[in-house]
Amino acid sequence: MTENNNDIIIFSNEASETLGRRIAHCLEIPFTRVQKKFFTDGEIYHAFPEDISGRDVILIGATHNDESHQELIDLIDGCHYYRARTVNVVIPYLGYSTMEQARPDANEIPKGITRTRQIFRSKPNLVAFIDLHSEAVLHAHRGDVQTQHIRTDSLIVKKIKELRLDNFVLVSPDYGRSKWVARLAGQLNAPHTAADKDRYAMDKTMVNQVASVVKDRIAIICDDMIRTGGSIIQTAQRCREAGASDTILFATHLVLAGKAREKFKEHGIGKVIGSDTYPGVDNDGLLDTYSVAPLVADALRRHLSSVR
Repeated sequence: MTENNNDIIIFSNEASETLGRRIAHCLEIPFTRVQKKFFTDGEIYHAFPEDISGRDVILIGATHNDESHQELIDLIDGCHYYRARTVNVVIPYLGYSTMEQARPDANEIPKGITRTRQIFRSKPNLVAFIDLHSEAVLHAHRGDVQTQHIRTDSLIVKKIKELRLDNFVLVSPDYGRSKWVARLAGQLNAPHTAADKDRYAMDKTMVNQVASVVKDRIAIICDDMIRTGGSIIQTAQRCREAGASDTILFATHLVLAGKAREKFKEHGIGKVIGSDTYPGVDNDGLLDTYSVAPLVADALRRHLSSVR
């Protein structure tokens, strides 16, 4: 990476170890595993296996559940305790990222903001996020933390080009993502459209229609994440009804909660493309995944060069 590679050390929380190792490989530095043990009463022991004093620490940590969120904060605080020179955090997938706003008079806690503030309060030098659902979380601090939004557009465009499709259209499952999908379509010199989607409950949506531009084309439906699969499956159905010859699902974060996989099979969806940001996601008969590691490594390389 640089002539001072020995001053850089990369860890992860347990959930993101696979991605952490891939990023370390791209940076041409060894991955270091944090020592972790469980006590009988459920308390968790952590220890760094070597001295981190005066070194630039990279922490890779998805916060997809409470344990991983707390583990990341513990590791950040531990780096400060042992006097790391800088603490640079990459959050591949931000838990609660769709809860960045509270509805009026609902007394909801906008956990996308409050959870991110907890991370910022631990005072890392850098927090980088990948393909955020909303950039509102970038500003949930008082100006004392450097933030970065790593967008994977280049990886998505590359992956779609590798499919070698002749006649396709990009489809956004709602108008909220349409500008992003239009940007991708511009880089691919392809047409694009957006579905008409309404949300009628916390986890329920209804997709009403898709424009006829999809007729006789392969519809590549692009979103930032697939959680339960409900809305993106409805979008695929509407595309077929509008005459699409086939559908492919594409999302950065493959959460696939509940019975999402079973839903895909029931509705004849044979390919879902996405990245390795969400823990445990890998290639199989349904999923075709690519790694964000090269993109993250480039961003970290540039950042560390600027602060050294």
